[in-house]
Amino acid sequence: MHVTLVHVVIKPEAVDAFIAATRANHEASVREPGNRRFDVLQAPDDPARFILYEAYASAEDAAAHKQTAHYAAWRDAVAPMMAAPRRGEPMRALFPAP
Repeated sequence: MHVTLVHVVIKPEAVDAFIAATRANHEASVREPGNRRFDVLQAPDDPARFILYEAYASAEDAAAHKQTAHYAAWRDAVAPMMAAPRRGEPMRALFPAP
């Protein structure tokens, strides 16, 4: 399984717009054939800080996600909302077994 934690920090005034754009991306992403999870997490102590937990069956499925129209729409919509560049952190899935 191919897992990435995407760390995102948003400008405080853009939090609600970010959540709305990310909800649309989440809803389409979980319907992709190789998607296993697509969780959107918000820090309880800082509402402008998020982690997207993206799990795909393979690296190819994760790469295909970045070619979708919903990903491109999300990327373009949230770019001006970023307080810092988003950072993807690849992880190795141990459990559940891939």
